[in-house]
Amino acid sequence: MTADGPRNAPDVVDVVALGESMVTFLPTRPGRLADVPSFERGIGGAESNVACALAAAGHAVRWVSRVGADGFGDHLVETIGGFGVDVSSVGRDPSRPTGVYFRTAGDRSTDAHEVAYYRAGSAASAMTADTVDPAAVRAARVLHLSGITAALSSGCLELVRALTAPAPGRPLVSFDVNHRAGLWPDADGPRVLLELARGADIVFVGEDEAEEAWGITGGPAEIRSALPEPGLLVVKQGARGATAFVSSGGRTAGSRAAGAAREGAAAPRRRGQAITPPAQPLQAHTFVPALAVDVLATVGAGDAFAAGFLSAGLRGLPVKTRLRHGHLWAAAVLTVPGDLAPPPARAHADHLAALDDGTWERLRLGPGWTQAGKAPEEVRTP
Repeated sequence: MTADGPRNAPDVVDVVALGESMVTFLPTRPGRLADVPSFERGIGGAESNVACALAAAGHAVRWVSRVGADGFGDHLVETIGGFGVDVSSVGRDPSRPTGVYFRTAGDRSTDAHEVAYYRAGSAASAMTADTVDPAAVRAARVLHLSGITAALSSGCLELVRALTAPAPGRPLVSFDVNHRAGLWPDADGPRVLLELARGADIVFVGEDEAEEAWGITGGPAEIRSALPEPGLLVVKQGARGATAFVSSGGRTAGSRAAGAAREGAAAPRRRGQAITPPAQPLQAHTFVPALAVDVLATVGAGDAFAAGFLSAGLRGLPVKTRLRHGHLWAAAVLTVPGDLAPPPARAHADHLAALDDGTWERLRLGPGWTQAGKAPEEVRTP
């Protein structure tokens, strides 16, 4: 592998996730960073979280990024590869370090929570269109990106712009807005994120971040008005649930398969064929309430939701079912202290996702609910 990564023609995978991952240091006890005496090492990164969850669920996934030629870079590549993710397209930068960050044990939503990032000048922040393998990025049914990568540097922004621009053979682009105000050096961040989201095919955005970034206070319908272009727009509404908007006129791949589905024929799905949003009337929307969950930590739940939604989409499941899988995968992470958790077994998740509306709304999930061998009926209901 060269410093710029391999240049061999790669196999087509279900999902390519491109973005920075960092080594995370988690405190061994609660308290201020100034007071915590020791930390445990983990990993963190929006795109690699999605990649690891999807690979753990059996999908073929490739992570494209850059890390330093250092021990932390080794740890990231080995750990993410250990989930079954293809890491052969991760470049090593001999002159820039791998990013790291420290955080306190509290929830990020509280004022007491502290995060100390050491990512400025990192290997991933120096990514450009010239330092990643374009063939490895494009050889996918879905390319998953986030607004975090675009905020890292001007080179990263130009890379994400290039990947979301219309182009022959472009994979279906999934974009998680992931607005992080502190990462943007000027006031252009919200405008840039809106521009990038408008170029994607599937967009994930939180109702709260749409208000923070774009001043949208009218809920999912107003967010859809600001983002009419994506074929699939998923608005996450926190503990209330999530709403998906589907536009039959949006940019989607596999239009022939979509046409067959509208005519009642079975839509064939081949390796290399992208997700086709289900045929529904223009601007149809679906709301699915979130589950009641005994939350241990919220970090990584949004990434897990996106992974669950994409996983169900790769299987051709209806939008309502995709939203339920998103909630279930998010619940897997919400009930553990770290950023990553094994997703529920497919049969278990499919059983829960198929429950009638009343039973779904009565579910309450606690720590350990995804344990292997645990029968669906053991999940607690009030």
